[in-house]
Amino acid sequence: MKKTKKKLKSARGVVYNCNYHIVFSTKYRRKVLTPPIAEYLKKLVFQIAYKYGFEVAQIEVGERDHVHIFVSAHPKIAPAYIVKLIKGITARKIFQQFPEVKKV
Repeated sequence: MKKTKKKLKSARGVVYNCNYHIVFSTKYRRKVLTPPIAEYLKKLVFQIAYKYGFEVAQIEVGERDHVHIFVSAHPKIAPAYIVKLIKGITARKIFQQFPEVKKV
C-alpha cells in the first residue's frame, strides 16, 4: 500500500497517477533516427515536457525508425494533446537542425 501512495501525485482537487506509453514511427518507417538525431530528439522531448507541464519517465529510440516515450501527466492534459505537441514540435525542429532528413 505504501508504494502506491508514493507514486500518487496531487493537485488542487485531484489525486492522480496517469501514465501513458506513446509509440510513434517515422514516415514509411525510414531509418532516419541516427544517434545525433536521436539525442537531439530526446533533448527536445524533455524541453517540451518541462514547458507544457508533464513528465517524461523514459524515452527510447528503437531500430532508428520508431520512438517509445513513457509519460506521466495531469488528468486535464489529454494524451492526444501530448502526442500532438511532441510530434509537431520535434518534427519542425529536427527538419530545421538536420535539413538532410527532409530529403530522405
